Amino acid sequence: MMIERGDFLVVHEPFSHLMDFGETTIHGSQVRSERELIDALYKLSDSHNVFFKDTTDFHYPGLIADTSFLRDATHTFMIRDPRAAIASHYRLNPGLTCAEVGFARLREIYDSVTAASGRTAVVLDSDDLVADPAGLIAEYCRRTGIPFLPEALSWSPGMVDQWQRTSRWHVTASASKAFVGDRQSESPELDQCSRLRDYLDHHLPHYQALWARRLVRPTART
Repeated sequence: MMIERGDFLVVHEPFSHLMDFGETTIHGSQVRSERELIDALYKLSDSHNVFFKDTTDFHYPGLIADTSFLRDATHTFMIRDPRAAIASHYRLNPGLTCAEVGFARLREIYDSVTAASGRTAVVLDSDDLVADPAGLIAEYCRRTGIPFLPEALSWSPGMVDQWQRTSRWHVTASASKAFVGDRQSESPELDQCSRLRDYLDHHLPHYQALWARRLVRPTART
């Protein structure tokens, strides 16, 4: 959606690429540390509206320590039912570790942003987003101070250039035309594997803490 909008320069998973590959490229500039990455994002924001999406497969101590960046950027968060998230991740990464599931790290970033900025960051739950894309994104835009562009809620399928390096993780997204649910929403893997159930037990409280703060449309509140 953020690519489809056209009013942001979108940077794809720079922190996770840095940790995974030891370097990443930001608008033509190669960076090899979190410090260099954050500086590159600041520099890019001087001339562009910048949106970057990332994952919490990895821990980002440089991000957590940089209170200026935590305060200056507008950080928003996406969560997904952890049963579905763990099963989906495991299908692509059978060696999945507990930490890689990422909800604990996501909550750490959320808490760090809150402490540094004094603001309540927006949290989107993927089930809510799929159920009402227009309503939830309109409220997301209002909360983050960007225009709501309903035409960006659909797009043409295709593998985005920035996804090529990790293309196997983006097969479903590249085939999508809009926000839709996961066709493999069932998670039998957790029923069959005690290790994955242990992961769920560890991360569920962090998911629940973020879910309690999730964005709800004003008209949907009870």
